[in-house]
Formats: sequence, structure tokens, C-alpha cells
Amino acid sequence: MTVSLPPELLDDARGVVNAGQAASLSAFVADALRTQLSRARGLAELERALGGRPPQDAFDAVRRDLGLPPGTTAG
Repeated sequence: MTVSLPPELLDDARGVVNAGQAASLSAFVADALRTQLSRARGLAELERALGGRPPQDAFDAVRRDLGLPPGTTAG
């Protein structure tokens, strides 16, 4: 499998590996993919439980409560 990444993203990921925070670049990418898939599954379950996608202002409120920067939940 081949995956193309922007150079700055690749440099940052290699920095994480070089700092010993990941065993390898492959392990780092696999962990990032697991995190994204878990998030997607969680959002899908939330939509199922609520009978639809929560409004953006609900996501914004949670992000504020968690001290996270504003973002979008597009996807």
C-alpha cells in the first residue's frame, strides 16, 4: 500500500517517532487511523441513538467544555 502525505505532516510524524513516542512511522499511522475510525464509529452511534446528526452548536458546546479549539465535524 502507498499513501501520500504532505511533507510537513510526514516530517511531524517522523519527529514523533524520533522522539520515541511511536515505535515506527507505520505504527504511528496505524494508531492515527484507529483513532479516526473510532471517532467515526462513535459519531455514527451517536447519530443512531439520537435519531440523526446533532446540530453543530452541540458539537461546539462540547468542544468549548473540553477546552478544545473550534472545529468542524464535517464528514
